[in-house]
Amino acid sequence: MVIKSLKELKAAKARVEKLEKEVATALEQRLSRLPDELGFDSIEELVAALRSVSGKGSTVKRGRKPKAKPAAKGGSRKAARGRRARITPEMKEQVKSMVNEGKSGAEIAKSLGISLPSVQNIKKAFGLVKARTAAS
Repeated sequence: MVIKSLKELKAAKARVEKLEKEVATALEQRLSRLPDELGFDSIEELVAALRSVSGKGSTVKRGRKPKAKPAAKGGSRKAARGRRARITPEMKEQVKSMVNEGKSGAEIAKSLGISLPSVQNIKKAFGLVKARTAAS
């Protein structure tokens, strides 16, 4: 039973491969005749005409536009987005005291120029986060 199925699978793969080659050949022939069928002298003229009707001009840029880099903030610990803040023991103590004062994690992160996850990690290290309870 298995051997018969393997032989059928091999034959099916061969048929698929043959069909793929036939389709690729037919598509290549059709595309090569396309400029003549549409009244263009060359492929370049056809491409130029397609670009002109697409409204994008002759230079088509692909991909996403790059994001603008934010300007550095004066006096901020982070000079530019994406730079790692150096977490010092003094900064950890500041986080601890701000938590005890009742400030939120977002306020602490903004005032110290570090990320909210960093604040959460420091709080966790000091045991200042509430234990999660299992939902029932």
